Amino acid sequence: GEVLKHLNKFYKRKEIQRLGVENGLDARLFHQAFISFRKYIMESSSVSADLHIILNDICCGFVFLGHVDDLFPFFLRHARQIFPMLDCMDDLRKISDLRLPPNWYPDARAIQRKIIFHAGPTNSGKTYHAIQRFLSAKSGIYCGPLKLLAHEIFQKSNDANVPCDLVTGEERVFANEDARQAPHVACTIEMCSTNTPYEVAVIDEIQMIRDPARGWAWTRALLGLCAEEIHVCGEPAAIDLVTELMYTTGEEVEVRNYKRLTPLTVLDYPLESLDNLRPGDCIVCFSKNDIYSVSRQIEARGLECAVIYGSLPPGTKLEQAKKFNDPDDPCKILVATDAIGMGLNLCIRRIIFNSIVKPTVNEKGEKEIDSITTSQALQIAGRAGRFGSSFKQGEVTAMHRDDLVRLREILGEAVPPVRAAGLHPTPEQIEMFAYHLPDATLSNLIDIFVSLSQVDGMYFVCNIDDFKFIADMIQHIPLNLRSRYVFCTAPLNRKEPFVCTTLLKFARQFSRNEPLTFDWLCRHTKWPLAAPKNIKELIHLEAVHDVFDLYLWLSYRFLDMFPDAVLVRDIQKKLDDIIQIGVCNITKLIRASQSAAAPGTAEAVPEDFPLSKDARVVSGTQGAASTEALSIAVEAAGLRRARSSRPPRLGSRQEDLKSYGRGSLANRLLREGLLTQEMLRQLESEWQDQHRNGRYGIGSKRDDQHSSKETRKKRK
Repeated sequence: GEVLKHLNKFYKRKEIQRLGVENGLDARLFHQAFISFRKYIMESSSVSADLHIILNDICCGFVFLGHVDDLFPFFLRHARQIFPMLDCMDDLRKISDLRLPPNWYPDARAIQRKIIFHAGPTNSGKTYHAIQRFLSAKSGIYCGPLKLLAHEIFQKSNDANVPCDLVTGEERVFANEDARQAPHVACTIEMCSTNTPYEVAVIDEIQMIRDPARGWAWTRALLGLCAEEIHVCGEPAAIDLVTELMYTTGEEVEVRNYKRLTPLTVLDYPLESLDNLRPGDCIVCFSKNDIYSVSRQIEARGLECAVIYGSLPPGTKLEQAKKFNDPDDPCKILVATDAIGMGLNLCIRRIIFNSIVKPTVNEKGEKEIDSITTSQALQIAGRAGRFGSSFKQGEVTAMHRDDLVRLREILGEAVPPVRAAGLHPTPEQIEMFAYHLPDATLSNLIDIFVSLSQVDGMYFVCNIDDFKFIADMIQHIPLNLRSRYVFCTAPLNRKEPFVCTTLLKFARQFSRNEPLTFDWLCRHTKWPLAAPKNIKELIHLEAVHDVFDLYLWLSYRFLDMFPDAVLVRDIQKKLDDIIQIGVCNITKLIRASQSAAAPGTAEAVPEDFPLSKDARVVSGTQGAASTEALSIAVEAAGLRRARSSRPPRLGSRQEDLKSYGRGSLANRLLREGLLTQEMLRQLESEWQDQHRNGRYGIGSKRDDQHSSKETRKKRK
């Protein structure tokens, strides 16, 4: 007890904390080092003799012989053992100094660039004007957030007899038959070159510079592209930040403002019933249960509908959009997620928000249900009444009256200004860290880098959770640092077990210097695959499509080890066709899933299912794929930890339901996709059975089992 009392006194002394800072221990590291030091003293049976004597003098009250401050040299020695970077802290701080990102791009700083900001809402023609300048230039680069957008510009350029290459993470297409590089290129923004000179560069959707995960790519393009003219397109909310960033490079920004080309009206009345649907309507949902429920109800009314959501392959999305846009096709209704917000040209008369709350992931990685932002609402609503479509004006409303009231408020609010631009550590910076800390894992190197990094107020360090997840997952596999870094930047959805296990197998075989052949991939994915018979099989096909994407992405980084990109691209196109068949018959798949599901569940997929590509969950009951995922998860501690991720924050969900729901609890849960009609009927049946038997189920074993089962489902 005496020792603990004096240790705590040592910890609280301001002089000791100041000495800690002088030796590289900030408040967080100081606290962690003290916890470890205290544990070492209290639990270790081999405390050094000199430390033992100091502790004895302090505890016996020999003021002239011992004082708690005398513990500092021992504390610092212990801290340096658990935090090796303390010995080279000055070097590490210089490496992780991110306060002058413009200096990372000397080629761009060597020229005087002209910056033109095309600012306006959706459907204002801002990108059109930037692309016209791109097409008229001798050379140019288009940088967009989606493969679909890059492909659209690639297509437009070549159709206009302007030879243009396509570059995405998974694909290279040359305009010239002899594979010579064309003077124009359309690419996803992560793939843009900061070394190649261009006359004109176009950076689309600049407001995504604030994106917690991908913002670094917009920052890199804006600061680093070597082009005489940089045309930036996006929301007016980003004007001030772009102007400030360009002030640090000595470049002025010319702002061109655009207004919406067609009128957009927020209706005074909600839809209220699917009986009120009209041709050209698009119902926007934010949960997979809602997609299934709405599309099936539409079919029950004798109407055809197209379906678009984030996890569908690009080809399937385009086919569904084509089906909906075709005036000769009987499909006149679209059911979609916010995936329609960019990248697809759609002839929509009216946008109907099925809900105005959506699943989100906060900065701590926790899933929450939150109201859509003004920026999101404007992006989605703006898809109605597209200029040049058959509808000369757009309309927007909600399914429910109280949602419409809140939607009006959201659309009427000003979009908050974009305040900071994302940054991400480069491979070179991590390599320099590894030189100083040779025994640290890549995940630890990233953690140390972020903790030591210094940024000014215009920047932030992007979320690195996905990077760390893969780093932990493949840590046990022997790879050199550069290869390990590349694997960790692969486009992986960590909530898809089948894709995670495949990446593990890729890395393991790569480490053995065994090429990943087409035959190997076919065996692993059980290709050829049949058309899906239910929703679970459709979700698995989407995961296999992601595996093919992963192979193609790696094939451009390690050509010798992933040699069969051409063959894989061929079967990926065939898989896209198979998935299209499934989506065209989605209501049949829903019925098959419901008939096969266990009592009390409506679909064989998780509830509250986010649909964006970056936050998709695959059902934990995928037969062989699931079993395989579990077996490899035991081997890879990183995967095991990630699959037991934090549960949703119930407080947040309850607050949102209180704020945005009215009427009975059951109605609110049904509307938000947290409960299905089938589940409601089953709950009612169970309640009646218990009531007849004189048991009300409160605290009963049956209810406890049901509750824990439902909780486990929601955490998957």
